[in-house]
Amino acid sequence: MSEDKQDKQPIVSSLEENRAFLDDKLGVGTTFDIGVHDIKVGRTRVSLYYINGFADSTIVTLILQDLNNVKERETSEDGWKIFYQKYVPFFQISKIKTCNEFMDKVLVGQIGMLIDGEDTALMIDAKIYLTRTPEEPDTERVVRGAHDGFTESLVSNTSLTRRRIRDERLRFEIMQVGERSKTDVAIAYLADVANPQLVEKLKSKIQEIQIDGIPMSEKTVEEFIIGKSFNPFPMVRYTERPDVAAIHLLEGHVLIYVDTSPSVIITPATYFHHVQHAEEYRQTPVVGAYLRWVRFLGIIASLLLPPLWLLLVMHTEYIPPHLEFLGVKNQGSIPIMIQFLLAELGLDLMRMAAVHTPAPLSIAMGLIAAILIGEIAIKVGLFSPEVILYLAVAAIGTYATPSYELSMANRLVRLLLLVTTGLFGLQGYMFGCAFVLLVLAMTRSIDTPYLWPLIPFNYEGFKEIVLRKAVPYQEKRPKIVRSQNPDRQ
Repeated sequence: MSEDKQDKQPIVSSLEENRAFLDDKLGVGTTFDIGVHDIKVGRTRVSLYYINGFADSTIVTLILQDLNNVKERETSEDGWKIFYQKYVPFFQISKIKTCNEFMDKVLVGQIGMLIDGEDTALMIDAKIYLTRTPEEPDTERVVRGAHDGFTESLVSNTSLTRRRIRDERLRFEIMQVGERSKTDVAIAYLADVANPQLVEKLKSKIQEIQIDGIPMSEKTVEEFIIGKSFNPFPMVRYTERPDVAAIHLLEGHVLIYVDTSPSVIITPATYFHHVQHAEEYRQTPVVGAYLRWVRFLGIIASLLLPPLWLLLVMHTEYIPPHLEFLGVKNQGSIPIMIQFLLAELGLDLMRMAAVHTPAPLSIAMGLIAAILIGEIAIKVGLFSPEVILYLAVAAIGTYATPSYELSMANRLVRLLLLVTTGLFGLQGYMFGCAFVLLVLAMTRSIDTPYLWPLIPFNYEGFKEIVLRKAVPYQEKRPKIVRSQNPDRQ
């Protein structure tokens, strides 16, 4: 921790002394975006500190107009008190005693007011952040339902949540992370529902973060909370939908909001949290259950189908007589396993190229990938047509996975199974599947079994996963969150 943080510089009654300290620390005169405005209110000198682009110019103009209209005879009373109570017509105003806190608040967008002869400064929270409109997130689109989404503004995100949960017991506890970035991080929970031990544990982990800044916002916070791990599976769930965040708060989860990030962290999260989608709850229970089963089949196919087909091709004795058509008609010029690995790498390259390709060119890039690469690679004998077919099925299952983080983890699992199957045959396939299942069973997400309710088995929880129960019958909150109030109705 720096000396500036350890030794608090108090605000003194001398305006010149305060100005000298703050101008040096904030770089006034060197950095163009730090503004200082000196005015005289009656017989009292006042300095305003602000950051260009953060301060709401309309509010600042109104405050300056009112201060300039103050007459000398009206400023004979106590300095900061009369400003605080009468002359600053704004409801978000606070008193501070140290220059360090003054700088911290100015750097997050507030307007600081130093008053000559007073050892107390006033902070006016008139900041305004440029942000986009709350559009629907691309990765969590629904046919029916709300089409708003979180933005990069913390205040906007909390208000979108408050709009859905108008409960006085909803809490947003805010902290700052990063010695230099001073990023706002808020923990959200329902005071009478969430597990207090989980709330305190998350607060403690966030407060213990020692780093100069978190420009990658929520991902950095997650890594400090979860700790060092080579496990590819996501330990928390992300969402950019306010309705998804609200339903998890009502279930008893604890959420983490990070300023500058449109993604909210949901804790605790199991594997099955990552395979749920809002669309299932926007349809009737039967249709929702059908969509869930189709999604499960797609995820299972993306994991197991390519390595299973590779096993059958390399060991044709395992193919039943009525499934002989599964064999390879034209094997190509390189081994099947290498074909799969090259195709997987090619698919990842095309995915990354699609992210970095301007929208008007994305269609052209898709045509290049489908026609020039896929078709010609098959015709010249580089790839077998069956390899492209099964990889396409796996890709569809990957993209049907609601959680982007889980889809990337499943891609690595598929590569592992392809390698073990290609090298060791049936034993490699069985060992790879057993190894992945063992890792999942041993994984815990913030003291929560990752495969719950399958391991350990819980009948009610498992039924909730297999079937989409109608809302009137959802009388209990999930046991995995250890809620203070298990009853929902």
